[in-house]
Amino acid sequence: METSKIDDLQETIGVFNFPGSLIDIKINKQGHINDTYVLSFLNEEKIQKYIFQRVNQGVFKRPEELMENIIGVTKHLRKKVQEAKGDLDREVLQVLLTKDQKPFYIDAKGDFWRAYKFIENSLALEKASGAKDLYQTGLAFGNFQRLLSDYPAESLHQSIKDFHNTEVRLENFIKALEENPAKRRDNVLKEADFILSRADFCKTFMDLERKKLVPLRVTHNDTKLNNILLDDQSHKALCVIDLDTIMPGLSMNDFGDGIRSGASNALEDEADLEKVFVNLEYFEAFSKGFLQGAGPCLEDLEVYHLRTGAKMMTLECGIRFLTDYLQGDQYFKISYPDHNLVRARNQFKLVADMEKNWEVLLDIVNKYKE
Repeated sequence: METSKIDDLQETIGVFNFPGSLIDIKINKQGHINDTYVLSFLNEEKIQKYIFQRVNQGVFKRPEELMENIIGVTKHLRKKVQEAKGDLDREVLQVLLTKDQKPFYIDAKGDFWRAYKFIENSLALEKASGAKDLYQTGLAFGNFQRLLSDYPAESLHQSIKDFHNTEVRLENFIKALEENPAKRRDNVLKEADFILSRADFCKTFMDLERKKLVPLRVTHNDTKLNNILLDDQSHKALCVIDLDTIMPGLSMNDFGDGIRSGASNALEDEADLEKVFVNLEYFEAFSKGFLQGAGPCLEDLEVYHLRTGAKMMTLECGIRFLTDYLQGDQYFKISYPDHNLVRARNQFKLVADMEKNWEVLLDIVNKYKE
C-alpha cells in the first residue's frame, strides 16, 4: 500500500480499541462489496488479527441500521453459544468497539468503518471439494435458523429493500423488457417467455407471507459456501459470516440460495448448458445438514417448500441477470458483453432441471424431516 494511504488508514485504526501495537496491514481482495483489510497487532508477545472494513454505502444506504442488526443478532448468538458451552472466539463474529464504545466510526470523508476479531485457524471455500462441504454448509445455516428462531425478526431493519421479493424482481424485469433501454430485447425473447410462463410461481412465497402461513424469520440472505468459516483441519463448520444482509425473511429462501450456489454442477456463468444441472448428491448433503441443524424449529409448510425455495432463488437470480442485461449491465460486473445473458440462461437451465427432478427433490427433503 502507498505510504499516504497507510497513514490515512492508521489514523482511522487508532479510533478503535485494538489492543497492542499494529505490525501489519494487508488488503483482502476476496470480498466484492466492502473494502477489507486484515490488521495484525502484537499484544503481550502474541499476534492477534482483525478484519477492518469500509462499508460500501452505495450498496448499503443506511449502515447504522445494518450495524444495529449485526450487534443485536451476534449478541443473541453469543448468549446461545455460551449456554451450549461452545467456543465464543470461533463460533460467533465479534464486533470490536471504538474507544468511545461505538460499533462503527464515520470519518471526516463520511466513510463508514467497522472491525471484527479475526477467527484463527479457519478457512472459507470458494468451491466445494465434495458433498461433505455442502453438508457442513447446510448444517451451519440450519443451526443459524435454530439459534435465532426466538429472535424477533420484525425488529430487524431491511438492509436492502425487496432483496428477495421475487414479485418485485419480476416487475422490474417486465419494465426493462418493455422499455428496452439497451436495445437488447430481441436477444432475450426465448428467455423472456421462460420467465413469464412462471409469473404465477413468482408470487408463491409472497402469497404465503401475506396470508401469514409461514413465519417471518431472521434470515442471512446470502447463504453461499464462502460465507461459512470451516475449521482448517477438520473442515467442520465454525461460524456464519458476512452478516450484512441479515433481515426479516423466509427460511426457504436461505435454503434455496444455498442450493442455487452450492448444488449446481457448474459455475453460474458456465455457457455450456449441458454441464448445468442439479447435483443431487450435493442437494441431499445440504438438505441433510440444513434440516439437522434447524432441528424442530421449522414448520411443516416451510420444510415442504424448501425445494420451492431452491427453484425460487435460482429463478430470481436469473431474472436479475436478465434484467441487468436489458438495462445495459449496470449492476453485475461483467467480463464480456453477453456475460449476464449467459448467466441468466445458466440459471434457467438449472430451474428446468429442478422441475425435471421435482418429486425427487421432495423425497430427499422428506428423508431428513424431523
